[in-house]
Amino acid sequence: MNKKIIIGARGSKLSLSYAEKVKYLLSLASKQIEIEIQPIKTSGDIFINKKISEVGGKNIFCKEIEKELTEKKIDIAVHSLKDMDSFEEKNLSIAAYIKRNDPRDVLILNKNKSLINDEIVIGSSSKRREFQFRSHIKKAVYKDIRGNIDTRISKVKEGKYDGTILALAGLQTLKLEKEINKIYSTEEIIPAAGQGIIAVQCRKDNHDIYNELRKINDEETELCALTERNLLKTIGGDCHTAVGAYAKIERDNITIISQLFSDDGLKSFSIKKTGKKKLPEKLGILAGNYLLKQSEGNYKKKR
Repeated sequence: MNKKIIIGARGSKLSLSYAEKVKYLLSLASKQIEIEIQPIKTSGDIFINKKISEVGGKNIFCKEIEKELTEKKIDIAVHSLKDMDSFEEKNLSIAAYIKRNDPRDVLILNKNKSLINDEIVIGSSSKRREFQFRSHIKKAVYKDIRGNIDTRISKVKEGKYDGTILALAGLQTLKLEKEINKIYSTEEIIPAAGQGIIAVQCRKDNHDIYNELRKINDEETELCALTERNLLKTIGGDCHTAVGAYAKIERDNITIISQLFSDDGLKSFSIKKTGKKKLPEKLGILAGNYLLKQSEGNYKKKR
């Protein structure tokens, strides 16, 4: 293969860092490939003063990049997997899952505030995080927050919010670990499905690109991602669903833990299931069905 490949990604600092990582891995795998990164500004980046749900949900960051891919304006799309719809476009395929970064959630807190004594306002655009953190941070009010990682941290430092919750993976990528006040284990706060995973997508009919991307795929990460995403599909999860799902390889098995909240956030339903790692989809579906059974009457399947 000897042609230019165009990688499309959001124009944020974090997304472009992920695209650079994919470019680097592809360059190592295939020396003869010329690779260009094309930043794409999505509606989610433009309408930063609106809630994510009002501009199309968190998948808004992906679907406009997928449109560019479908229309052959780019050859590869790079996404944060947790932002992707669990039901992929029929003509597109995730050909590579990059080795998972740290999936944990962290708290950023204004230096003048204390979790022990103060009533604090936490900025979060995720119902999952809001409902999960209620059991850890008792004196907190949660308000919607928009913007990239740098913007959210700045809003906390300026006192617009007392704190915010972010994914550790993004902070590590941007070398902002010094801003972290507390890291929560995956048992304390179960991450979003796919958190910490970079997904690399191409058109299904582009076999040359697909084969190149398979060279940089991490098998263990792929198995965990398939487990988590099949759980999400099974419960009919969308951008409004307050659910955490995290899978981990243990020898020949995969174990998945998950927590689903009722629509009002007042009840939660948890599962832990283990299955053979060669059957990740089956385990995800099984775990999802257990959650649906537990939550019957308290959670409305979105689709």
